[in-house]
Amino acid sequence: MHIRQYNEADLAAMIRIWNEIVEEGIAFPQEEPLTPETGKQFFAAQTYCAVAEEKGKVFGLYILHPNNVGRCGHISNASYAVSSESRGKHIGEMLVKDCLEQAKKHGFGVLQFNAVVESNTHARHLYERLGFVQLGTIPKGFRMKDGHYENICPYYHEL
Repeated sequence: MHIRQYNEADLAAMIRIWNEIVEEGIAFPQEEPLTPETGKQFFAAQTYCAVAEEKGKVFGLYILHPNNVGRCGHISNASYAVSSESRGKHIGEMLVKDCLEQAKKHGFGVLQFNAVVESNTHARHLYERLGFVQLGTIPKGFRMKDGHYENICPYYHEL
C-alpha cells in the first residue's frame, strides 16, 4: 500500500469513497454527496489530498486544510475516508501518519479534529495511540443520520 498525492485519475474512486462515508451518516458533517463536478472542486480546494493505493486501486484518502484563518491559520484540520471493504487493514493509520508529515511540511503547527463522533471508537483509539490529545466533549454536537445526537470529541496533535 502506497500513500501519495492524488491526481485526476483518482477522482472517481475518491468521490465514491467519500460519498460512502457521507451516506453512512455517522462521521462526516456533510449531508450532500459529491458529484463529479463538485468532487473535483472540493478536492482541488484542499491544501493537500492523498490517496492510499495499491496497483492503481484507491482504498482510502485524506484531505488537509487550514482549520481557520489569520491568527489561527497555523492550525490544520483533516478528514479521512477508507472504503468499507478495506477497513480493518490499518489503512487509516497510514493515512493519519502521512497527514501528520504533510501538515508539518505545509507549515502547520497543529493538526486538530473538530468533530470526532464519540461512538467512533476505532478512530478515537487510533488518534490517541498516535499521540492526539482529546480536548473535551461537546454534548450532542453531531446529528446522526437517524436524527439522534451524539457527543463529539475534539482532538489535537502538535507537529
